[in-house]
Amino acid sequence: MIVVERRNRIKELLIKERSVKVADLVREFNVSEETIRRDLNQLEQEGLIVKNYGGAILSDDLQVAFNQIPPVQQRKFELFEEKDAIGAAAASLVEDEQIVILDSGSTTWCVARHMKHLKQLTIVTNGVNIAEECANSEEADIFLLGGKLIKKSMSLVGPQAEAEMQKYNAHYVFLGTSGISLKKGFTSSDLYEAEIKRAMIETAQKVVIVADHSKFNRQALLSFSSFSQVDILITSDLVEPAILKAIESHGVKVIAVPVGQDH
Repeated sequence: MIVVERRNRIKELLIKERSVKVADLVREFNVSEETIRRDLNQLEQEGLIVKNYGGAILSDDLQVAFNQIPPVQQRKFELFEEKDAIGAAAASLVEDEQIVILDSGSTTWCVARHMKHLKQLTIVTNGVNIAEECANSEEADIFLLGGKLIKKSMSLVGPQAEAEMQKYNAHYVFLGTSGISLKKGFTSSDLYEAEIKRAMIETAQKVVIVADHSKFNRQALLSFSSFSQVDILITSDLVEPAILKAIESHGVKVIAVPVGQDH
């Protein structure tokens, strides 16, 4: 089992149990105590856990967030380490006092996690859980779009949300995607979510897609963007380089963050 798989499994256990013990993880993965402690050190540096005697617990802010996410959404955090690394890279693009649009989704929620240190941001989102996460930043002004609530994704969609979106002009929009296809571009599994993504793209100077490796070579129901409409794609080094090179040939800047080995 490679490092990223082991750490993802540790996070799955944390999401389910809220705590882990070093001794149990040593038995579970058949590795040394030193290896497990190195894993926990990394997760603590990322702000995911708080270590205690003999193990670790999920950090307070993540416990609150996961308690508020429906079970169907919690399954999306199986690739949390990868998504969180992508979120950190995306947030590093943003500067103080900028206007940012965040699409709903687990990877864009990770982007929000890493923007708390920025000053005087204006954040516009259709994600209820993302708005709540951004509320942890005292200096951010947060605008939550109105519309119909899709419970499985905690997103607000529909004509009302699209009309409100047209009022804004943003420096960046960060969008998730259900699939990425060299033939169809970026796709969504829901008609209404595809429409709000299109509306968001129209408002931003820079369009950024954030996607873990599982989204590649997958085509969902509806295309919401071609490669020509996207400025930056942020993913991980778990994606085949040939696929990323093909996307770059369409003029998209690709950032592949390292998660496939110890780092």
